[in-house]
Amino acid sequence: MERVLSGIKPTGKLTLGNYIGALKHFKDFQDSAEVYIFVADLHALTLPIDPEVLRQNTRELVSFYLASGLDPEKCTIFLQSSVSAHAELNAIMQNYLYMGELSRMTQFKEKSAHMNQSAIGLGLFAYPVLMACDIVLYDAETVPVGEDQVQHVELTRDLVNRFNKRYGEVLTLPKYKVGKTGARIKSLSDPTVKMSKSDPKGDIFLTDPIPSIRKKIMGAVTDSGSEVKYDVENKPGVSNLLQIYASMKEVSIEEAERHFAGYRYGDFKREVADAVCEELEPFQNRFREILESKAYVEALKKGQKKAQEVANKTLKRVQKAVGLLDLDAE
Repeated sequence: MERVLSGIKPTGKLTLGNYIGALKHFKDFQDSAEVYIFVADLHALTLPIDPEVLRQNTRELVSFYLASGLDPEKCTIFLQSSVSAHAELNAIMQNYLYMGELSRMTQFKEKSAHMNQSAIGLGLFAYPVLMACDIVLYDAETVPVGEDQVQHVELTRDLVNRFNKRYGEVLTLPKYKVGKTGARIKSLSDPTVKMSKSDPKGDIFLTDPIPSIRKKIMGAVTDSGSEVKYDVENKPGVSNLLQIYASMKEVSIEEAERHFAGYRYGDFKREVADAVCEELEPFQNRFREILESKAYVEALKKGQKKAQEVANKTLKRVQKAVGLLDLDAE
């Protein structure tokens, strides 16, 4: 059975982009694959974050996982920090990725561009090493990601090929999978940039009240002209709303275009808002019930045990390959 792995950082509020690009589709894998879904809480420490905010974000993220349809009986849900093998393997693998490679990573360049260069943490620079460890620890064959994370999986593939060439077939070579629709939902106030947890007007947060979500969509930036047409370069606002609609309804962009042929912008936005609100309202209700009942705790405890078993086997394999002495085997 194919093994699939993915995770989300518990930083900031999750957006509609996170739901469409990840949460909505995680459950699609659990009936046909062995699925590992984790909370990347160690990655959340690469930039300053209040400890209580991190704890609450973590509780909410796991509750969102469960509300989206992930079943702890069918998949493994766990905290990155609860599996020590992530940090242990990171200490080994940081010797097999190079500073030149890490310095070329787009995410690092974007995040560090506006920071004091003398105050950039090593964790931010070496983020891809830990991400690579997250993937290879579970012998993941498929890694569902957004377009902005493809580069990290490609670097992981480089690491696996480099490591295996030196030590033999120790690690599994992963491949990435980006959804065809909704791969990168944009801000409603500026459809040229990604919806990214930082714009209260342009971002739809998953905890926003339904009336607020509807209001944001109705106030979304459109474009000159009146035709509802998918054209990212000339009609980025309309294209973004079409992508949102297509993602929620699980239809192609072409089908969405045909559906809205002849629509006025106001009616078009109203129907997009309907599609989003009709799906998010029951999702929010499930989320609140899970969060309040603390059902996320048992899911994490169950997942932690399974994740530790699998990760520790990979760690032992790597330790043996590189020559670290195993006292139990002596």
